[in-house]
Amino acid sequence: MSLAVSFDLTVAWALLLALAVWIYVVLDGFDLGIGILYPAFPERRSRDLMMNAVAPVWDGNETWLVLGGGGLMAAFPLAYAIILPALYPPIVVMLLALVFRGVAFEFRWRAQTPGGLRLWDTAFFGGSLIAALAQGITLGALLQGIEVEGRAYAGGWWDWLTPFSVLCGAAVAVGYAFLGACWLVLKLEGEDQTPFRRLARLLGLVTVGFVVAVSLATPFLDGDYYLRWFTWPSMALAAPVPVAVAVIVLLLARSLTRHEQDWLPFVLGLALFGLCFLGLGLSMWPHVVPPSVTIWDAAAPEKSQVFMGIGALVLLPVILGYTAYAYWVFRGKLDPDKGYH
Repeated sequence: MSLAVSFDLTVAWALLLALAVWIYVVLDGFDLGIGILYPAFPERRSRDLMMNAVAPVWDGNETWLVLGGGGLMAAFPLAYAIILPALYPPIVVMLLALVFRGVAFEFRWRAQTPGGLRLWDTAFFGGSLIAALAQGITLGALLQGIEVEGRAYAGGWWDWLTPFSVLCGAAVAVGYAFLGACWLVLKLEGEDQTPFRRLARLLGLVTVGFVVAVSLATPFLDGDYYLRWFTWPSMALAAPVPVAVAVIVLLLARSLTRHEQDWLPFVLGLALFGLCFLGLGLSMWPHVVPPSVTIWDAAAPEKSQVFMGIGALVLLPVILGYTAYAYWVFRGKLDPDKGYH
């Protein structure tokens, strides 16, 4: 099955939404990962450092999730109308976990007793883990396909829960924890950094194992996926992705064993997520609801896309500028003796 496509406004919107989702995954992924790492560091000082490392930037990351969800509803209303009923349980659980986690993030600093601190630490960990698992399960359920009849969801309440979707949930949770560890390697130094660098090496290995497992399972979910990865000429276009993943993995392993460039593991981790995201996109293309609804089937009228495109041209530079400014202002190593609350 060919990957060739003519570029039009619908394709532009599909690429824009894919970019928004990827930015959300990598930005919110590492701060969810920090919450997932909490049980490994029970000391208050370690947890305070972990919180302070992400406190200045975490609350702007969900902007990209709103952009992705709102853009899907506006640019691909049919896909939105099908995906939401099919995936209501994991999506609702994810949103509730993000809300609960955000509350725990703020209330943790105001806890007056050890018991209150433990409560909010547990809530922060639980919200982070559940949100990550729900995001992975949602991705796996979409990738494995949604049953559609006419223009409506025709499956059951539990169709989203399968071994493959659970595998994807675990993969995303471990991957986020790996990104969180790499972020802490970037922000900390000396003895404070050492345990996170060690943990990043272990989590990196497990993440690569999950990447391999999901990659091996995906082509057998649908005949089109198999043709995309194992038949010519599509295979020639898709093959560079696993090769690039292998190169990134080797560079990651090297960067985590050296202490020369603390920023490099995090950047390479983002690249690994980007390549995995690209591989999933190549598998699904051109379907927005596999295996039957393409982006053109689900697209809004052209005039609506043009109108929304004007708004996107205005808002996207603002969002990107704010995000870049926030990360620039709080660049550099964290001072262990200072906090942000």
